Amino acid sequence: MTSPLLEQLIDAFRVLPGVGQKSAQRMAYHVLERERDGGRRLAEALAAAVDKVGHCTRCRDFSEAEVCATCASPARDVQQLCVVESPADRLAIEQATGYRGLYYVLQGRLSPLDGIGPNELGLDRLGERLAEGEVIEMIIATNPTVEGEATAHYLGQLARRHKVRPSRLTHGVPLGGELEYVDRGTLSHAFGSRSEMP
Repeated sequence: MTSPLLEQLIDAFRVLPGVGQKSAQRMAYHVLERERDGGRRLAEALAAAVDKVGHCTRCRDFSEAEVCATCASPARDVQQLCVVESPADRLAIEQATGYRGLYYVLQGRLSPLDGIGPNELGLDRLGERLAEGEVIEMIIATNPTVEGEATAHYLGQLARRHKVRPSRLTHGVPLGGELEYVDRGTLSHAFGSRSEMP
Protein backbone atom coordinates (compact mmCIF):
# COMPACT_ATOMS: atom_id res chain seq x y z
CA MET A 1 0.00 0.00 0.00
CA THR A 2 1.37 3.41 -1.02
CA SER A 3 1.44 6.45 1.25
CA PRO A 4 -1.50 8.82 0.64
CA LEU A 5 0.93 11.78 0.36
CA LEU A 6 3.00 9.90 -2.22
CA GLU A 7 -0.17 9.19 -4.22
CA GLN A 8 -1.07 12.89 -4.07
CA LEU A 9 2.41 13.80 -5.32
CA ILE A 10 2.16 11.33 -8.22
CA ASP A 11 -1.28 12.69 -9.15
CA ALA A 12 0.09 16.27 -8.95
CA PHE A 13 2.85 15.45 -11.47
CA ARG A 14 0.23 14.05 -13.86
CA VAL A 15 -1.18 17.55 -14.51
CA LEU A 16 1.86 18.19 -16.73
CA PRO A 17 1.37 17.54 -20.46
CA GLY A 18 2.67 14.17 -21.66
CA VAL A 19 3.17 12.84 -18.14
CA GLY A 20 1.40 9.55 -17.55
CA GLN A 21 1.21 7.35 -14.46
CA LYS A 22 4.67 5.76 -14.85
CA SER A 23 6.47 9.04 -15.59
CA ALA A 24 4.74 10.77 -12.68
CA GLN A 25 5.71 7.88 -10.41
CA ARG A 26 9.38 8.12 -11.53
CA MET A 27 9.41 11.88 -10.91
CA ALA A 28 7.88 11.53 -7.48
CA TYR A 29 10.33 8.80 -6.46
CA HIS A 30 13.27 10.81 -7.81
CA VAL A 31 12.31 13.91 -5.82
CA LEU A 32 11.86 11.91 -2.61
CA GLU A 33 14.97 9.74 -3.08
CA ARG A 34 17.50 12.24 -4.43
CA GLU A 35 16.18 15.78 -4.79
CA ARG A 36 14.32 16.88 -1.68
CA ASP A 37 15.98 20.32 -1.77
CA GLY A 38 15.16 20.61 -5.47
CA GLY A 39 11.61 19.53 -4.70
CA ARG A 40 11.28 22.31 -2.11
CA ARG A 41 12.62 24.88 -4.62
CA LEU A 42 10.20 23.55 -7.24
CA ALA A 43 7.27 23.78 -4.82
CA GLU A 44 8.18 27.35 -3.80
CA ALA A 45 8.73 28.51 -7.40
CA LEU A 46 5.49 26.88 -8.54
CA ALA A 47 3.47 28.42 -5.68
CA ALA A 48 4.97 31.88 -6.31
CA ALA A 49 4.35 31.69 -10.07
CA VAL A 50 0.76 30.48 -9.68
CA ASP A 51 0.06 33.31 -7.20
CA LYS A 52 1.91 36.17 -8.90
CA VAL A 53 2.07 35.59 -12.66
CA GLY A 54 -0.93 36.94 -14.52
CA HIS A 55 -1.50 38.32 -18.02
CA CYS A 56 -0.29 41.57 -19.57
CA THR A 57 -3.24 43.88 -20.18
CA ARG A 58 -1.87 44.84 -23.63
CA CYS A 59 -0.74 41.53 -25.16
CA ARG A 60 -2.11 38.77 -22.85
CA ASP A 61 1.36 37.20 -22.44
CA PHE A 62 2.39 35.99 -18.99
CA SER A 63 3.56 38.86 -16.78
CA GLU A 64 4.00 39.78 -13.14
CA ALA A 65 3.33 43.45 -13.98
CA GLU A 66 0.14 44.91 -15.43
CA VAL A 67 2.04 45.66 -18.67
CA CYS A 68 4.88 43.28 -19.64
CA ALA A 69 8.43 44.44 -20.40
CA THR A 70 7.99 43.89 -24.15
CA CYS A 71 4.88 46.06 -24.38
CA ALA A 72 6.44 48.72 -22.12
CA SER A 73 9.66 48.94 -24.14
CA PRO A 74 10.01 52.16 -26.16
CA ALA A 75 12.45 50.32 -28.47
CA ARG A 76 9.72 48.13 -29.97
CA ASP A 77 8.01 49.00 -33.27
CA VAL A 78 4.36 49.75 -32.45
CA GLN A 79 3.38 49.57 -36.14
CA GLN A 80 3.93 45.79 -36.29
CA LEU A 81 1.87 43.37 -34.23
CA CYS A 82 2.59 39.64 -34.34
CA VAL A 83 -0.32 37.45 -33.23
CA VAL A 84 0.64 34.05 -31.80
CA GLU A 85 -1.26 31.21 -30.17
CA SER A 86 0.84 30.79 -27.02
CA PRO A 87 3.60 32.37 -24.92
CA ALA A 88 5.88 29.54 -26.12
CA ASP A 89 5.27 30.63 -29.73
CA ARG A 90 6.13 34.23 -28.82
CA LEU A 91 9.36 33.11 -27.18
CA ALA A 92 10.31 30.98 -30.20
CA ILE A 93 9.87 33.96 -32.55
CA GLU A 94 11.74 36.27 -30.21
CA GLN A 95 14.69 33.89 -29.94
CA ALA A 96 14.88 32.84 -33.61
CA THR A 97 14.26 36.10 -35.45
CA GLY A 98 15.21 39.75 -35.37
CA TYR A 99 11.56 40.82 -34.97
CA ARG A 100 11.32 44.09 -33.01
CA GLY A 101 7.58 44.71 -33.12
CA LEU A 102 4.95 43.92 -30.49
CA TYR A 103 2.90 40.78 -29.86
CA TYR A 104 -0.61 39.66 -29.08
CA VAL A 105 -0.92 36.23 -27.43
CA LEU A 106 -4.24 34.47 -28.04
CA GLN A 107 -3.67 31.81 -25.36
CA GLY A 108 -5.25 29.27 -27.72
CA ARG A 109 -6.92 29.02 -31.12
CA LEU A 110 -10.49 28.95 -32.37
CA SER A 111 -12.01 25.55 -31.62
CA PRO A 112 -15.83 25.58 -31.45
CA LEU A 113 -15.93 21.89 -30.44
CA ASP A 114 -13.89 22.76 -27.34
CA GLY A 115 -15.95 25.87 -26.63
CA ILE A 116 -13.14 28.26 -27.64
CA GLY A 117 -14.50 31.16 -29.63
CA PRO A 118 -13.42 34.76 -30.29
CA ASN A 119 -14.26 35.90 -26.73
CA GLU A 120 -12.03 33.26 -25.13
CA LEU A 121 -9.11 34.42 -27.30
CA GLY A 122 -9.58 38.08 -26.42
CA LEU A 123 -10.29 39.04 -30.01
CA ASP A 124 -12.52 41.91 -28.85
CA ARG A 125 -9.48 43.43 -27.08
CA LEU A 126 -7.36 42.80 -30.19
CA GLY A 127 -9.96 44.65 -32.27
CA GLU A 128 -9.82 47.59 -29.84
CA ARG A 129 -6.04 47.63 -30.12
CA LEU A 130 -6.19 47.68 -33.92
CA ALA A 131 -8.77 50.48 -33.77
CA GLU A 132 -6.24 52.68 -31.93
CA GLY A 133 -4.61 53.22 -35.34
CA GLU A 134 -0.94 52.57 -34.47
CA VAL A 135 -0.71 49.11 -36.05
CA ILE A 136 -0.03 49.06 -39.81
CA GLU A 137 0.80 45.35 -40.24
CA MET A 138 -0.55 42.39 -38.30
CA ILE A 139 1.66 39.33 -38.69
CA ILE A 140 -0.44 36.21 -38.21
CA ALA A 141 1.74 33.47 -36.74
CA THR A 142 -0.76 30.77 -35.81
CA ASN A 143 0.21 27.13 -36.24
CA PRO A 144 -0.53 25.37 -39.56
CA THR A 145 -3.26 23.14 -38.09
CA VAL A 146 -6.93 23.12 -39.07
CA GLU A 147 -7.79 25.27 -36.03
CA GLY A 148 -4.74 27.49 -36.59
CA GLU A 149 -5.71 28.12 -40.22
CA ALA A 150 -9.31 28.92 -39.22
CA THR A 151 -7.97 31.32 -36.59
CA ALA A 152 -5.65 32.92 -39.17
CA HIS A 153 -8.58 33.44 -41.54
CA TYR A 154 -10.63 35.11 -38.79
CA LEU A 155 -7.66 37.30 -37.81
CA GLY A 156 -7.13 38.36 -41.43
CA GLN A 157 -10.74 39.51 -41.68
CA LEU A 158 -10.43 41.36 -38.34
CA ALA A 159 -7.29 43.17 -39.56
CA ARG A 160 -8.92 44.23 -42.84
CA ARG A 161 -11.98 45.60 -40.97
CA HIS A 162 -9.59 47.92 -39.11
CA LYS A 163 -7.61 48.89 -42.26
CA VAL A 164 -4.56 46.93 -41.05
CA ARG A 165 -2.52 44.89 -43.56
CA PRO A 166 -2.55 41.20 -42.53
CA SER A 167 0.43 39.01 -43.37
CA ARG A 168 0.90 35.29 -42.73
CA LEU A 169 4.01 33.30 -41.99
CA THR A 170 4.81 31.04 -44.91
CA HIS A 171 4.83 27.28 -44.44
CA GLY A 172 6.85 24.85 -46.41
CA VAL A 173 9.93 22.71 -46.73
CA PRO A 174 12.11 23.03 -43.62
CA LEU A 175 15.64 24.34 -44.01
CA GLY A 176 17.94 21.33 -44.36
CA GLY A 177 15.01 19.03 -45.17
CA GLU A 178 14.87 16.61 -48.06
CA LEU A 179 11.79 16.57 -50.29
CA GLU A 180 11.31 12.79 -50.12
CA TYR A 181 10.84 13.03 -46.33
CA VAL A 182 8.49 16.04 -46.25
CA ASP A 183 4.84 15.15 -45.67
CA ARG A 184 2.45 15.53 -48.60
CA GLY A 185 0.43 18.40 -47.12
CA THR A 186 3.52 20.50 -46.40
CA LEU A 187 5.02 19.80 -49.81
CA SER A 188 1.75 20.60 -51.57
CA HIS A 189 1.42 23.89 -49.67
CA ALA A 190 5.06 24.83 -50.36
CA PHE A 191 4.67 24.04 -54.06
CA GLY A 192 1.44 26.00 -54.36
CA SER A 193 2.84 29.08 -52.55
CA ARG A 194 6.16 29.17 -54.37
CA SER A 195 7.54 32.59 -55.29
CA GLU A 196 9.83 33.99 -57.97
CA MET A 197 13.52 33.91 -57.10
CA PRO A 198 15.24 37.30 -56.78
